[in-house]
Amino acid sequence: MGIAQTPYQSSSDFTKYAMKLRESALLQVEPQVFVPTTSRITTSRFTWKRNIVTTTFWVGELPTPNNPVPNTKSSWDINWKANFGGYDNPDRFARRGFLPASFTPRQNPFYIALPYNDIVRGGGHKPEASRVVPWFRQAFVKSGQTVLKGRWIAIRKGPRVCYAQWEDCGPFRTDHWQYVFGNARPLPNLNKGAGLDVSPAVRDFLGMKDTDVTDWRFVDFKEVPRGPWALHGDNNTFVIQDRKARGQYVELHPTWRNAIVR
Repeated sequence: MGIAQTPYQSSSDFTKYAMKLRESALLQVEPQVFVPTTSRITTSRFTWKRNIVTTTFWVGELPTPNNPVPNTKSSWDINWKANFGGYDNPDRFARRGFLPASFTPRQNPFYIALPYNDIVRGGGHKPEASRVVPWFRQAFVKSGQTVLKGRWIAIRKGPRVCYAQWEDCGPFRTDHWQYVFGNARPLPNLNKGAGLDVSPAVRDFLGMKDTDVTDWRFVDFKEVPRGPWALHGDNNTFVIQDRKARGQYVELHPTWRNAIVR
């Protein structure tokens, strides 16, 4: 049996290569500006919902007359603020790129809320969920576990398109599946009939006002290009896949583990 060949002349060559990879990864801690021009695929099974009043919300937001529910927890995470890593300060002068200036979030800072929850209070799925959620069968794990959390959407304002993950329900409603998955328009509410909440990171990437008008649609993950939404978060599909890929690579080279993971 021959000796397996590698593209590196020695373990020291591989170590140098691994350190370059590590330094490159560390540089991603700082937010970078990306303006993707094309998606990974050019067609989608989902259509745009156009001219939707869009408001800004944030992790840690306290109740106001127009937002009576605090955002220290979400519809699917009672410890949302703690798991996110802190208060996602929306003040533009208190942010570093697309991140809050005081910490690096442990979850994707590009998040949104839509006015539907597939889970009923006390557990179990709403009776219509399996019928109206397009990806219900593929995503279903067990009764009472949402199939919506973490789903990717595209948000468009003018020529710019941002991508974000669905992490909460609102504004105001959690039952309007006819709008979220159908052709209905958002219902009237205290925020000018808003049908979409977006995080400060989404707002800033799109150059939105705190309340603005955008288009949005669901996207399959294979449609999402890399951008600032791909860099941070234990719940981020890009981060999860990248970590798995690095883990598999380390397993292929166990004698070089210390050169890659420090």
